[in-house]
Amino acid sequence: MRSLIAVALTSYFVPLIAPLVTFGTLAQNMSGTINTQIASLISAVTALFLFRRVTVYPGTRAFGFILPAFSTTFGIAAAALLFSRADYSGAMLLVGYIASVGVTFLLGYFGQRAAPKRMYYVPTGNTGIVADATDIDWVRLDAPIVPDDPDMSIVADLRTNHSPEWERMLAQAAIAGIPVYHTKQLRESLTGRVQIEHLSENSFGSLLPALGYRGIKRTIDLLASIVLLPILIVPLLIVAAFVALSSPGPVLFRQRRMGYRGVPFDVLKFRTMVQHDQSGDDDMLRQSAITQDADDRITRVGKFLRRSRIDELPQIINILRGEMSWIGPRPEAVPLSAWYESELPFYTYRHIVRPGITGWAQVNQGHVAGLDDVHVKLHYDFYYIKFFSSWLDLLIALRTIGIMITGFGAK
Repeated sequence: MRSLIAVALTSYFVPLIAPLVTFGTLAQNMSGTINTQIASLISAVTALFLFRRVTVYPGTRAFGFILPAFSTTFGIAAAALLFSRADYSGAMLLVGYIASVGVTFLLGYFGQRAAPKRMYYVPTGNTGIVADATDIDWVRLDAPIVPDDPDMSIVADLRTNHSPEWERMLAQAAIAGIPVYHTKQLRESLTGRVQIEHLSENSFGSLLPALGYRGIKRTIDLLASIVLLPILIVPLLIVAAFVALSSPGPVLFRQRRMGYRGVPFDVLKFRTMVQHDQSGDDDMLRQSAITQDADDRITRVGKFLRRSRIDELPQIINILRGEMSWIGPRPEAVPLSAWYESELPFYTYRHIVRPGITGWAQVNQGHVAGLDDVHVKLHYDFYYIKFFSSWLDLLIALRTIGIMITGFGAK
């Protein structure tokens, strides 16, 4: 609440100093000044709301989303004022933007420094969270006594059978207002991964993800594809020409992959490798489907396309067909999917949503091939399914832009 009040007051009143810092004047009339103040206020509050919604998810570097959030809302406000031909001051709006961003950075910095990062844990039951969340200062409780620490919180596996002494201590801590977290929920919050022991005992409530959002998401997928396809057609044709010149073979690579509800489909990509034989037994097909580190089959053009993820853009066609979404678990080649299903419990459950061009596992983990890494990837996929929402999709979309620039996780 304090940060909301601070940002609101800053965005509304600080623009009034615009003439002092720009050697200009206020809007030509009072209505222009008020229009600009209101636009600045709405933009800043909306940006703060967006920023908070996407940064509640684990693994997000909060500071990295301040500029995108505020730039988006203030940009929309400027465009709305311009096209509506309402009186406003560009200098005032710019000052409001700079001041709001600055205050949000400061509040985030001091809030981060003040946030306690020390947690006490009960050493019985499942304590895997201690190894997973290494940025927390973990303190082992060797006796069932509430520690004398004003900033403390306690973590315990609440599903295990603790002794009466430990149960009494946890109850006393909760009554005293000390946060007591269950290891499973806190582990999800800190790592962005969900582990499922038994489908009948998971915490989804229903095995189906948010049904209301699924229809909205499909509509967004279609609209985004219809809008982007005409814009991307010329760049796609240029990329196709480079692929054709890079090595003999077709421009597009087609591969049979496991899709929505376990129905196989042909995924489309720009070809990034030299053409190679894809026949043989199941083991040979599985090995062929795995991209190795420094894979010598990748062409020079292919390296750039993979690093920037441009090779995935032909999958717009898969989206229009209803086989894929912009965001969701990445579809695996059918031989790989069959292998994973035989080795990993509940692997089939990831097919409950449409596969995507990018996903939660991709922005957190990158490309994987080994069975152990795929198991971790599965936990990320389960997290996405559990928290299936527009806000998580927005976060993934924003982080994907950074990944396209840095090439994180590409092979």
